[in-house]
Amino acid sequence: MSVSPDNAQIFSILNEFMAERDWERFHSDENLAKSIAIEAAELLECYQWEPASTTEEVAEELADVLTYCYLLSQKIGFDPHQLMLDKLKITSDKYPINKAKGTSTKYDKF
Repeated sequence: MSVSPDNAQIFSILNEFMAERDWERFHSDENLAKSIAIEAAELLECYQWEPASTTEEVAEELADVLTYCYLLSQKIGFDPHQLMLDKLKITSDKYPINKAKGTSTKYDKF
């Protein structure tokens, strides 16, 4: 079993990859956000006509989404894992277990 790289290693690998290709200049906040949406659409396309594409196709598109998410989080100065944990806390408060368990009802309809 391999050990996943930590944030610093991931950012180092991404930054080296981008620097080697001189792509950082294209990575404005706006362009990265657009890229996330575009790649998310490509991920959704895996499910457009069939229940699911191959796992490999889904994984490749998900990797693209995650890559752009990491790049944007770095660009705006946030740790992506901390962002998720902070948002999970907010969502937890909006969707308490006693009201949200087993339902997809939006929090403002409780």
